[in-house]
Amino acid sequence: MRKAKVYMQKELAGYLTETDDGYEFLYDMNYLTISKVKPVSLTLPLQEKTHFSKTMFPFFDGLIPEGWLLEIAEKNWKLNAWDRMGLLLACCKDCIGAVSIEEDNT
Repeated sequence: MRKAKVYMQKELAGYLTETDDGYEFLYDMNYLTISKVKPVSLTLPLQEKTHFSKTMFPFFDGLIPEGWLLEIAEKNWKLNAWDRMGLLLACCKDCIGAVSIEEDNT
């Protein structure tokens, strides 16, 4: 089981977890208390309940590079294109836009 911290504008927004059954995304309770806070994605509305998907959430999958950049990531980090969580953790620490991903080793 691998887990990632998801940041929105450098603020810890929640946790993405890869499980045997799929993927879970849970907003951090402190993030939910911030006034005028925005969701990570419109497809992941703000809520205290865990979001679940059997496959990688499309929003997070869209952060993973494609084409020649994906090939470079696969070769340099010896990652499989089907390992979406591995690619997300390796490639999305400093994404273009408001969201960034960091491995959670706790």
